[in-house]
Amino acid sequence: MNINRIDIIVPVYNENEIISFTLDELYAKIKTDFIINIIYDFDEDTTIPVVREYIRRNNLKNIFLIKNNYGKGVVNALRKGFDISKDLATLVVMGDLSDDISIVDRMFKKILDGYDLVCGSRYMKGGKQTGGPVFKKFLTRMAGLSLNFFTKIPTCDISNSFKMYRTSMVKKFNLESTGGFEIGLEILVKAFLNGFKVLFQNRLCFQD
Repeated sequence: MNINRIDIIVPVYNENEIISFTLDELYAKIKTDFIINIIYDFDEDTTIPVVREYIRRNNLKNIFLIKNNYGKGVVNALRKGFDISKDLATLVVMGDLSDDISIVDRMFKKILDGYDLVCGSRYMKGGKQTGGPVFKKFLTRMAGLSLNFFTKIPTCDISNSFKMYRTSMVKKFNLESTGGFEIGLEILVKAFLNGFKVLFQNRLCFQD
């Protein structure tokens, strides 16, 4: 285990049009040492040749294309990514880069400070959500508030996948999720119920 490095999991599905921009942003905005595991389901995924060319063009040694052999779908891609992660922290990033990468270094600092799970939020002061159906946003917001109110779990944004995990913590759990991005919620709930330190943040909370 490298205690000064982040394993970044990027599940992809035909992300050929956006993946180069996503990788550019990761390299430009993250100063902490990291590796990138790009998890794909099938050999014909259009992401693959673009990533291979990106690696060749930039002579990179820290990007890996990993085939998901756990079953199709994002939940299995994430399970695969968690299983192969081996450094201090693991970060989930979407292939279309819908997350604020500029706070990753500060998220990692929170892991070094002793937190086991650091979460972003679209609904705290300073957070935001762009795109997507209005009604779906409303349902997501209400679900998060309900979970926070009834369980006191420190989150009001249950569906946000932008989370950094202490890798050793995740490996303690038997992950049972079978669909979608619910795996992030499963880990959050298990972390909370088992007494791990959870920090729910947005960009303002990390300002100097």
